[in-house]
Amino acid sequence: MVEKVRVRATLNGEPVDFLVAPYVSLLDTLRDELGLTGTKEGCNDGNCGACTVNLDGRIVDSCCVLGAEIDGSTVETIEGMAEPGKLHPLQQTFLEEAALQCGICTPGFLIAAKALLDKEPHPSENRIRFWLAGNLCRCTGYDKIVKAVQKAAELA
Repeated sequence: MVEKVRVRATLNGEPVDFLVAPYVSLLDTLRDELGLTGTKEGCNDGNCGACTVNLDGRIVDSCCVLGAEIDGSTVETIEGMAEPGKLHPLQQTFLEEAALQCGICTPGFLIAAKALLDKEPHPSENRIRFWLAGNLCRCTGYDKIVKAVQKAAELA
């Protein structure tokens, strides 16, 4: 039997302290151990971006990080994006611009777009497309997503 590892981190602004097997991905840790099911599994091999989270200021595919690796780190997931009773501007513009359909890719796009706007409040269209290149969408297409990010940038 594999011994679990104790992890202490900051998750969506709150301290967390939990045990996880050392071979369990951050994606599975978030969903199965911590009950945060907003982060989605798309490919489970780091190619689609559906499971994107912000880890210590960097966007990462949570399927490619072990849950035990976040010890001492700060993680932001889609659950930490909105304030109670109020959507984040990116979430609002994704709705307004119909930049989502099935929803599997949406949390990853939102986390990646937020990271971009946090670093560059008014990025060009090319910069948005480049930044979001690690996130795949099979339903909506990218034009509506890019327009939603541009609109959110205008609101800032």
